Amino acid sequence: MDMAKQTKLNERIKNTAEAVEAAVLPEAYAVHVDGQTSPCAEQKPLPAAIARKSLEQKSPAEWAYERIILYIQSFEEQLDGDHEVGMGFVGGDIGTLKIKGMGFFAPDMITFYGEDPDGGKMQLVQHVNQLNVMLVSARKDDAQAEPSRIGFKLAKRLEEKQSS
Repeated sequence: MDMAKQTKLNERIKNTAEAVEAAVLPEAYAVHVDGQTSPCAEQKPLPAAIARKSLEQKSPAEWAYERIILYIQSFEEQLDGDHEVGMGFVGGDIGTLKIKGMGFFAPDMITFYGEDPDGGKMQLVQHVNQLNVMLVSARKDDAQAEPSRIGFKLAKRLEEKQSS
């Protein structure tokens, strides 16, 4: 094969590979005008456990679940030692849910497991089309030495699940 044809073939292969890679990577963007210096979830590279599967291979529930874990981790990085992540609710006097666990039921359901401020058991089950999550800072239990960082625990379990 002559050099010109080889160069053209190499360019075409490179462009095809770039197109395939671009199709797998999600589009994300964030701007902060308050001077926040630590990178937020949209500004960080995807962890290997999340990037292993293409978007086309994931249900809407799985993809929402994975991104919520990233948002929770990013939120927790900004909390002090006296606070944990919780979820606030709008509409009525429902209060907050201290997140103790998360799950999804493909193709379209997400669930949050946790407690109310008095320690009562709570669970929120939501369709991905109705998904709204408001992360709030919730005071940790005084008896706990360290605050629970559910986002990092969820991410670790996701890594373990993907590697098995």
